[in-house]
Amino acid sequence: MFGLSELAIILIVIIAVLAVKKLPELTRSAGKSARILKAERQAMRETGAAGSPGGAEEPPRVIQGEAIRRED
Repeated sequence: MFGLSELAIILIVIIAVLAVKKLPELTRSAGKSARILKAERQAMRETGAAGSPGGAEEPPRVIQGEAIRRED
């Protein structure tokens, strides 16, 4: 009846048809992510924390928390 290659092609076509509905949302999300990364990269350059030779790096911050112990 159908071979493996025919079923694979049909599956790819079905996935492509269903993915078309989500494509605008995915591209919008990718654009937002790219803008956020670009803004963060610019902020890192402005503060000198990107590893520039003359910039002083901030020491790591210690956040106080509570240790949770598991009971066996």
